[in-house]
Amino acid sequence: MPNDYLQQFYIPEEQSIYLLSHHDAKKLKDWFRLCEAQLQQLGYRDIELIGKGAFGFVFAGVSGQGEASVFKFSRITLPQHLQDRLEEEAFMLGLVEHPHVPKLLAFQAVHGQSILAMERAPGRDLEKISLEWGPLSPRLVVRIAAQMADILRTLRSHAGKPIVHGDIKPSNIVFDAETETAALIDWGSTVFAQLDANNQFVAANVMELMSDNMQQTNARLGDVYFIGEAQLNGGLSSPRFDEDGLAGTLYALASGQSCRFGYKAIPPTSLGLPIEFARVLEAMLAPDPVERARAGDYFLANMHRMARLVMEDLPTPAPVPQVPVWVSPRYRDIDTVVYSSRKSFLREEGAHDVLSALDDAPLERYYKNFLQGMGETEKAFLAAVSRLGKYPIVGGLAVRWEANGVYIDSSLALHDERLRASFIASVNNMVSLARAIYRQGVFKSCLFDARDTLHIERDSETEPFVAPAGISLPYEVSAAPDLENQARVHSYFEDGRDPDEFLELPQDIMDILWQLNRIHHTGLIIFESLPTHLKVHSYYRLLDPRQEQEFARCLNAILQRLPLIEGLGVSGFMKLPYKDTRFFPHIERLPERYYPKNPRKL
Repeated sequence: MPNDYLQQFYIPEEQSIYLLSHHDAKKLKDWFRLCEAQLQQLGYRDIELIGKGAFGFVFAGVSGQGEASVFKFSRITLPQHLQDRLEEEAFMLGLVEHPHVPKLLAFQAVHGQSILAMERAPGRDLEKISLEWGPLSPRLVVRIAAQMADILRTLRSHAGKPIVHGDIKPSNIVFDAETETAALIDWGSTVFAQLDANNQFVAANVMELMSDNMQQTNARLGDVYFIGEAQLNGGLSSPRFDEDGLAGTLYALASGQSCRFGYKAIPPTSLGLPIEFARVLEAMLAPDPVERARAGDYFLANMHRMARLVMEDLPTPAPVPQVPVWVSPRYRDIDTVVYSSRKSFLREEGAHDVLSALDDAPLERYYKNFLQGMGETEKAFLAAVSRLGKYPIVGGLAVRWEANGVYIDSSLALHDERLRASFIASVNNMVSLARAIYRQGVFKSCLFDARDTLHIERDSETEPFVAPAGISLPYEVSAAPDLENQARVHSYFEDGRDPDEFLELPQDIMDILWQLNRIHHTGLIIFESLPTHLKVHSYYRLLDPRQEQEFARCLNAILQRLPLIEGLGVSGFMKLPYKDTRFFPHIERLPERYYPKNPRKL
């Protein structure tokens, strides 16, 4: 069983701690406690974990003088040359002076652990705000764009060589809602530019120009959901990289997405932005590098003027979901994980693995395993499904593309009323992107709560997985029978065997699933078999309380048959409550919609 297959399982950037084995979870918690203890010894209080990424963890704390600070620790499991990036980040951050860039405080090593300390910008990162608010208002997008343009101008004009941030994205911009001030953070991908904005070499002397360093890129990868093609494909570093990242970021914030890829189906000109700004943003996202460069120059030269446009936050009607969305009145703390299968048909035919030689953690985690080889809209669709997993939801999704359009079955249960508008906007984006994909096939996705995952350990691959006594698969029960026409009930098995799954379940477990299939319920079960660790992910809601005894018996029978599982891989089954298929005709792109010339008339 190639390990690559197992790595395809999770779309989210970070596995929930509830999905780790007991040993790995304990190791991670111990390491968090060690970081906190080291910061306490340095005199800080109110310490909290505020972020994590491919290379490190970020904590916040307050000094004895009452100053808010941020501390970045490198992952100790990384090779030394990657851990050394933290010191390089400290050096580059120390060179940047701008009111919207938090200052470097110190870099030091404590017991072999490198720590980078810097000022803490007030507010929250824009990815969190986007998930809470949904698409940002055109006025806010323009305001953020003006502040970021000023930072880019400063980086371009740095004495000596231009500086390239290299990883501009919503989660790297902290926004203070009270003052509406944006700050650019996370300088871990920052380098000196090798090319200037005119594509000319930047070198201090002739010898440097002739060196190998100018023939090989010094660029770091950044987040592949937002960086441009030149940076992704290993081009020489240039200020254009940050224009690409900023364009993707502004587009994502305006549209309520978590990537740059959806611009063909949901163009910037359809988002209610001012017409000049929308057209510049669309050109900055264009495939043609000459058009992008021209738009980038126009953006930096004219953003201060576009920002002076009189704008107000216009009243917007509550969004209407294009597929059913159930919002629970009862808040529930959920660690949502997305499992998506049947992704292979979304890939372009004849796609080549051109990035296989690159050795970079974000590339390995974000890109190689499921996005490479797909068209832009296909990538955006997968990212839209992934974004749903950032909300506290459980349920499932089945999308079927036919020649005449798209058929969608869904069961999406949101457990936080406050996020209703944002979640519906994300669901509607997913539908719009699906409508712009022209091919035939099926895509299935399950969304479950990692807190309900069962973990079964074994000492070696030769031993069976045995469920400990007393554990059970959790389920909910409807208060009254949900009596639907049996002809409309969605089956576990109606979509056939999934070509993207690699675990063959024993017939005894399949027989129990057939029995379970006849009981009216909604839910899913996924078996993830690793060498010494079996994870059983599930979400079940019984819709006919009269059959609870038989339902519980089937779930227990599944656990009793776990020792029969052989091999490694993933196998999953999903059942929607009933068939309520929604049909959507294909589209090329959403129609144009601009900010009104005189908003006060509204």
